[in-house]
This record gives sequence, structure tokens and C-alpha cells, in this order.
Amino acid sequence: MATVELETILDLNTLEQYCSAIGAGTLLKSVVLFEQLMPEYVGNLVKANEAADKDTLCSEAHKFKGAAGSVGLKRIQQIAQLLQHGEEADWESKHATWVAQIVEFASADLQQLKQFLQAKA
Repeated sequence: MATVELETILDLNTLEQYCSAIGAGTLLKSVVLFEQLMPEYVGNLVKANEAADKDTLCSEAHKFKGAAGSVGLKRIQQIAQLLQHGEEADWESKHATWVAQIVEFASADLQQLKQFLQAKA
């Protein structure tokens, strides 16, 4: 994967800082925990979207944004940030697309993150 693409998926600056501060192995343990929780996060987004429950969808997106950001998943964090702001003008027309993007990208982005950290460990 090209560096430009990886920079789109991962917050490389933050990850480098984390690796310097706590080590890639320690960060990888946090990523494994996130990996265990991710199906619940994604499932909650999908359920709220299917139920047309805007308040829950925004709330769950906010939680997911924080969790994704804490492990350096930049693309997922950015999509979740868009999704959490239900008051934005284009939210109604785009929220389903954003949920679909999270569903599509979450696992692959997480695998890229794990590979990045394993290479650093």
C-alpha cells in the first residue's frame, strides 16, 4: 500500500508519537481490545440507521469516533465525525452512505493498522 493511501487510513503522526511514548507492542494491545469491541460499535450504528433513530445514531457515532481516534484509525474517525453531527445540512442525505462506508472500511482499516504496528514492534 502506498504511503499516501496509508496516510488516508491511519493517523501516522499520532501513531508515531504513541509508538515513541508507549511502544508499538503496548499500542497493539489497545488495538486488539478495539478489534474485540468494533463489531458492537458497527452493529450499533447499523441498527440505529435501520431504525431511523437519529439521536442514537449520532450518539453511537460520537462514541465510535473517539474509540477509532484513540487507536489512530483516521479515515473511520473522520467518517464517524461527520455522522455524529445530525444538525448539519447534508446529514439527512448522507448519513446512510457514511454508515455504509464505516461498514465497508472498518475491518480493512483495522488490519492495516495492525500490520503497521506489527512492523514497528
